[in-house]
Amino acid sequence: MDKIRRKWNDKPISAKTPWADHLGEVPLTIPYFEGTMYEMVEQVAEKYPDYVAFDFMGRATTYKRLVEEIHKCARSLRTIGVRAGDRVTIAMPNCPQAIFMLYGVNLIGAVANMIHPLSAEKEIEEYLNMSHSVTAITLDQFYSKFENIRANTGVVNIIIASVKDELTKSLKAGYMLTEGRKIKIPSDAPVILWKDFIKLGRFCFYNYKVRMHAKDPAVILYSGGTTGTTKGIVLTNMNFNALSAQVVNANPMFRPGDKMLAAMPLFHGFGLGVCIHTMLTQGGRCILVPRFTAESYAKLITKYKCNFIAGVPTLYEALLRIKSMDGANLSFLKGVFSGGDSLSIELKKKLDRFLYDHQSAVMVREGYGTTETVTACCLTPPHMFKEGSIGLPFSDTFIKIVKPGTDEELPYGEEGEILLAGPTVMKEYMDNPEETAQTLRAHDDGLTWVYTGDLGLMDSEGFIFFKGRAKRMIISSGYNIYPAQLENIIDAHEKVQMSCVIGVPDTYRMHAVKAFIMLKPGVPADDVTREELMKYCKKHLAKYELPREIEFRDELPKTLVGKVAYRELEEEELAKRGK
Repeated sequence: MDKIRRKWNDKPISAKTPWADHLGEVPLTIPYFEGTMYEMVEQVAEKYPDYVAFDFMGRATTYKRLVEEIHKCARSLRTIGVRAGDRVTIAMPNCPQAIFMLYGVNLIGAVANMIHPLSAEKEIEEYLNMSHSVTAITLDQFYSKFENIRANTGVVNIIIASVKDELTKSLKAGYMLTEGRKIKIPSDAPVILWKDFIKLGRFCFYNYKVRMHAKDPAVILYSGGTTGTTKGIVLTNMNFNALSAQVVNANPMFRPGDKMLAAMPLFHGFGLGVCIHTMLTQGGRCILVPRFTAESYAKLITKYKCNFIAGVPTLYEALLRIKSMDGANLSFLKGVFSGGDSLSIELKKKLDRFLYDHQSAVMVREGYGTTETVTACCLTPPHMFKEGSIGLPFSDTFIKIVKPGTDEELPYGEEGEILLAGPTVMKEYMDNPEETAQTLRAHDDGLTWVYTGDLGLMDSEGFIFFKGRAKRMIISSGYNIYPAQLENIIDAHEKVQMSCVIGVPDTYRMHAVKAFIMLKPGVPADDVTREELMKYCKKHLAKYELPREIEFRDELPKTLVGKVAYRELEEEELAKRGK
């Protein structure tokens, strides 16, 4: 454990939240709620029954109503036969029914299987079968996807909800005249409509509450994991409840009633773990965003005067270009967080300047984590910043750097694989003991460590520096090249809006560097600009790191959660070369 201890103001401390000790306010280790996810929400609802738990399309729901609806949902789930340990798939955007179902599933001791409603039919089929789901809930607009693959799964009941059911009367009328007109569910469809589903709870005459424990499974999220293949990540009640306590511990400026723009989706660790569960277990107020663009995101920030916002770098990059933000006063912001992908040094500078120009007293704080630890487990402290650093570990969370492929710890400043340990570490990969054993490993220090497959280093003050994902690393002529570092440099050019660097097959070097570049508005995508950027790269990059090719794009492809889809670019290149 020597390498994960360091000095702070000449006082030795552990890897647990060193900034807290520096502030002299927050303990290095904190207590955690020992119940379920629902019970933690229930506890805060008893304390703040009339506080608003969330807003959805102009309609506010109090904590008191939240708990009432969760219980209705739980009774109905029991009535249709869902039992403790069963898996229930939730394929929903950020909307009230998804929240009620999530905690209703938890209340009866079942497990919520969270998937993206925009997934392709075959993907949905795979998720349903991998999780052995007995019940699924989705929106009416996605009904056909589920109906088309239902016979290939073990799903017994499909519950169909509608956005209109949670709208105000005026908005409901408008919705039915526009989007609602396009959605048709056959009258004989073998589904249970949400309103009918809720009514079924009247027939539940037995105890529907199941006593579960903190370490019991609660949620399944999906990730490529450390090897790039889709895996179901089984997370416990404690994982989510511990995250909630850690996030608030790292943000002492939070107060009950503070508003969080919950635009990150529920099927994503950050969206579910921070934007929803953390807020609802701390008396916060979620502004639910079912579908958003950079324009609507900007509008909601100012409309609700959100105290906390979170997003991926591509979203923030787009936010800088939104005209409606001109002259906006953002002094109400207490926290702006970036995660999910690397935030380039240059983009951080632009964002910080943007916030300052809009009367905000805060700067962007970058976090780091994996779905195997729910989401963020490392965050830039509020009072200090080191360029290029992703911050310090949360309370009770340990990070160490090892020589790749081993458990040999490396000295401060040496680059290696990032390992994580703490109360948010997953239970397992679902039905995959081999992958679980490869990713979760117990060391002699008594801790179970997540081998992330990510590369980074730790300085002598405990700050972590993320260098890139091992699977993204480009090996060219024997040299290791990290795309995130090259993107940082390219993005710093005055004519560049954003870039993405990948490795492409090369007969001589094995792989060569190719840069996809999105130019700033008005900059011509011509050979003159390309030559200017190449000269700039030659000045700032080592010879072996130089892009062998630059391709201009109007937009860079995005994943479903808004990250730059570098794999899509890699696949394009392979297809182009007939590989």
